[in-house]
Order: sequence, then C-alpha cells, then structure tokens
Amino acid sequence: MSSDPNRPNIVLVLADNLGWGELGCYGGGILRGAATPRIDELATEGLLLHNFSVESDCVPTRSALMTGRHPIRTGCRQSVPAGFPQGLTEWEETLAECLKENDYATAHHGKWHLGDIPGRYPSDRGFDTWFGIPRTSDETQFTSAIGYTPKVAELPYIMKGTAGQGSENVCIYDLDKRRLIDEMLVEQTKDWLTKRVEEQEAFFLYHPLVHLHFPTLPHKDFAGTTGQGEFADSMAEMDYRLGQIIDHVDNLGVRENTIFIFASDNGPEFRPPYRGTAGPWSGTYHTAMEGSLRVPFIIRWPGRIPASTTSNQIVHVTDIFTTILSMTGSRVPSDRPIDGVDQTRFFEKPTEIKSPRTGFLFYIKEELRAIKWKDWKLHYIWEPKVNKSSGRLESPYLFNTVRVRDPKEETDILAYNTWVLQPMMKLKGEFDKSLKNDPAPPDPLKQL
Repeated sequence: MSSDPNRPNIVLVLADNLGWGELGCYGGGILRGAATPRIDELATEGLLLHNFSVESDCVPTRSALMTGRHPIRTGCRQSVPAGFPQGLTEWEETLAECLKENDYATAHHGKWHLGDIPGRYPSDRGFDTWFGIPRTSDETQFTSAIGYTPKVAELPYIMKGTAGQGSENVCIYDLDKRRLIDEMLVEQTKDWLTKRVEEQEAFFLYHPLVHLHFPTLPHKDFAGTTGQGEFADSMAEMDYRLGQIIDHVDNLGVRENTIFIFASDNGPEFRPPYRGTAGPWSGTYHTAMEGSLRVPFIIRWPGRIPASTTSNQIVHVTDIFTTILSMTGSRVPSDRPIDGVDQTRFFEKPTEIKSPRTGFLFYIKEELRAIKWKDWKLHYIWEPKVNKSSGRLESPYLFNTVRVRDPKEETDILAYNTWVLQPMMKLKGEFDKSLKNDPAPPDPLKQL
C-alpha cells in the first residue's frame, strides 16, 4: 500500500453492460427489481457523474480506458471472435505500463478483451498478474449450443498469468462457471490486496466485473433472491461483489489514500431477456444515442474529492487514463496524441470548477456517427435502435440533450440552431487533422 498522498492507491472496478438507469443512485435500483445499497452508499461517499461518456461497446471502451486514446486511433474498434487478430498493438502504452514505470504493483482480475494471444494478455501489458477471461461471456454458451464442437470454434477458458512467465488456462468457461466467476474474481482481488498492504506497496487494481453481460446468470446464493428474475438477481450480486471489494479496502486500513472508481464500459444490452435500461436516455450500446454514451461513474477519494456530490459536466472515458496518471504523479506518453484530458481539479472541486472537456467525436468502427458538444448532439447517421439505421443523413439531426428539453433525442432543431455547427466543426477539424498525422492500424477482420 501507499500512505504517500502524492502516490495514492487505485482501485478501478468496471461493470459490463451496466446501463445508466439500473442503479438506485441513478433512479433505478428497486424500481428495476433489485436494490443496490452498496453502490448507492459509495455514491454518497464521493462524486457521481451524470454525464460520463464511453465508447460504443466492450472493446472500444476498454482500449480507450487503457490508453487514453479513442479506438479510431488504436484499431480496437469492435469485439472480434477468437482466432482473429485483435487487441492492443505492442506500440500502445497502457495505464498499467505507465503506473508500473512509477513503481506501482498492478493486477487485473476480470474481463480483458484487449488481446488473446501471447504478447497481448494483461500480464504482457503492464500487469504483474492477471486472472479472468481474455474475451467475453457469451462464449460460455458454446459448450451447450447445438452443433458446437471445439474443432470449429475454440473452447473458452478462464485464464491466469504472471508477467514474464506467460499465461495459461485454468478451466473451461462454461455456463456453470459463468455463475461463479464474479465470486472467483473477488477472492483473487482480496488476496492480492492483502499482500500489497502487507508489503507496503502502492497498487493499481483493475477489476472488470463480468456482470451484467449476457448470459446474465447469478451465483446460486443470489438465484431467486429478488423474485424478479435472473437479471435482477445478478444486479443484487453485482452490488454485493462491489461491496466486498469496498469493505476489504476499508478493513485493510487503506481507505483514506485509495482512489476508488466504479463505472460501466457501455450502455445496456438490447437483447431480451437480458435487456437493460438507460433510464431517461434513449438507446443501447452499439448506437450513438445518449443511452449508449452515458453510463454510471462514481469516484471516491476521502479528503480530496467531496462526498455526496453530483455533476452533469462532460467527462469521457479517455480522461480516466490521463487523470489517474496525473493523480499518481506518473508520466503521460508524449510521443502520440492522447485524447484524455486531466480532470483532477474538476474532480476535487466539482461545484466550483467546470470540466475542461466541452465535447468529443463518437465513432462506431470507422464511421463518425455523432459529435457531442456541451448540451448539444449532432447525428450524421441515424440509428436510434441497433440494426434500425436509416443511413447517412443528408442534413444531420441536432438535439439538445438536457433532460427537461429532449433527453430522448426526438426533435431535430438544427434549422433553428445552425450556430452550433461552428464549435462542432472546429472540434471535428482539429480531430481530423490529428488522425491524419496518427493513422490507425487496419481493421482486424480485414487482416486475414
């Protein structure tokens, strides 16, 4: 552990497919079939963001979090099946690598989804150790699917690895293990944190939960506990697992000098029966709607970030990379464009200081779908629901996303607010120029 306030410990917990409207502190909770008391309590201990934005799905967001760079730069634009080239190239510098350079102990317990071959596992990318899954949880359905055989599609595994020693399979990741994995991950985390405190090491723990990704199946101890089905039971388990990590950090006596972050990787699932909700916002992941962009985000840092505070200022997932490096006094890579901005001062004084970010461009794969600037949203391609696209718009749609005006993006007001195009086109021009000077790797699915 670290007791040096200039070298705080970091615990970063990322939920999978958790929509803005699921948690009690975001207007969901018991209204969604499962109370979330531990997450709600965490929100009262720090800063809750209403306008934290991510990328379109699992891989793009995780790459942005680990590099501070939009996936249009890194090539991590979409989820890719096993056996295809995927993940972060060797040239990218990860958050773990930058913190490791600053003598932080690092661990990854959970879902990686940024590389599934030697050289691209977490233990190859700055993490001392890792335990979890290299890709995603829908693969747990393989072994019970009609016609499946390992001869045509690789078996999924829970894996582990140590830096310098490679990674290895632990067990097959099937539907039974799907119900157990979040419990397994928490046990790994508790053991690792205990050792770091005993050895008095500054630490960075990245714990990407598996819940609530489909198939959304709860541990047997939570099955039937809500009376509202497996999705709600899984919500209850997710809340409990986060509470276990919080309690362990606090009981180890490192609460005061530990930055604790809880967020989601993207908006909610759109497929029944695992469909989630984004609350007042429209859309799910894989769209450019606010329900895809906005997700929960809570940060606690006792004595530095005020408790019981909320903000609607814009923060982007790339900012977390830059901000954590700033908070820990670590080096930010200077030999490449970094899209994340430092939010440290805003986080510390959210009622006095505005976020230094005014907006961002939103891509899905190679397509620029939308530009967000302050309370305004410009859509170039209209796809309010997944696979319901009307294609590229001759005249883009413009919405004001303030909740009392048009949170569901239903009324195009571009004709009456063409002035908004000026700051948006300036943002786009600067980004386009940067992309031209920093070309991305080719699409993985086009490399074979």
